Amino acid sequence: MADERPLYERDPAAWQIHLAEGNARQPRKRVGADVLLRNGDGDILLVDPRYKPDWDLPGGMAEANEPPHLAAEREVREELGLELRVGPLLVVDWVAPHGPWDDSLMFIFDGGALPPAELLKPADGELADARFVALDDAQALLRPYVWHRLRHAVAALSDGRPRYLTNGTI
Repeated sequence: MADERPLYERDPAAWQIHLAEGNARQPRKRVGADVLLRNGDGDILLVDPRYKPDWDLPGGMAEANEPPHLAAEREVREELGLELRVGPLLVVDWVAPHGPWDDSLMFIFDGGALPPAELLKPADGELADARFVALDDAQALLRPYVWHRLRHAVAALSDGRPRYLTNGTI
């Protein structure tokens, strides 16, 4: 009589091979992680990346197998020389495929308010500038979908309810 137990019970090594083959064929998602940093006046820190035309929130793309919150901390450390532990998740935005890019998941974490003495300037060649701006002024500097993410992140900060967005909207 044939052994009718599931493969994972009959042959754990064969089960691991089966899982690895499935993992190799499944799609992967790009993951970006940004940080909402504020000063004592509530202004928002924006950065001006040299490699794209508009301003952005501090952060960047996660490396392979890197948790989003650690990617955000690493990017802020690399770009601004700032050591911080990010706080709660504020936004997750699923971004549909566009241009040459597949879909992605973009996260925004609360970076808190920086002390007044904290001087921020680009720490590597990726950024041309970094500065605090009033929320209303941020809209003119950001791409529309980043502006929508930021607006929802500020709302989540106010009411303590993270937002799940699709292309920048609820």
